[in-house]
Amino acid sequence: MGIKRIGKHLLEYRWRVRRIFTPKVLAAIEQAIKMSEAVHSGQVRFVVEGALDGKPLFRDQPARERALDIFSKLRIWDTAHNNGVLIYLLLADRNVEIVADRGIDAKVGAVAWEKICTDMETDFKAGNFERGVIKGIEAVSRQLAKYFPNSGVGPNELPDAPVVI
Repeated sequence: MGIKRIGKHLLEYRWRVRRIFTPKVLAAIEQAIKMSEAVHSGQVRFVVEGALDGKPLFRDQPARERALDIFSKLRIWDTAHNNGVLIYLLLADRNVEIVADRGIDAKVGAVAWEKICTDMETDFKAGNFERGVIKGIEAVSRQLAKYFPNSGVGPNELPDAPVVI
């Protein structure tokens, strides 16, 4: 565990998440999720965490492991067709992780998910957070629409609102 990472997480990124992901930006992300779920039967969640603290930070928890924890805590795996997808951004590390339930993950695979993450991170490096997240949602939705098109039946199983931690 590096002191630089601890410093970033403890000092700098708590306030930055609120400055970047304003209520207007979060509303646009929520709208993008709603629109995307009109074309597929999957479930998409977006979570942004400004920084790790406490045990996850001092254990030097990687973003991927943290994303898996959040995937479980938010019960994204608990969808009828095993087609829930989490897009997780750990802002302090500028790291995006996609965790997909087994139904969609078996069809799409790690390489495609990683490509979406890389494209999002490219936008983030340029300071285009809203555009990067929305492009990521659209890319995930194309995969879901390909394998789980909207059949017009079934409720929205997960909330559309982004989560800020």
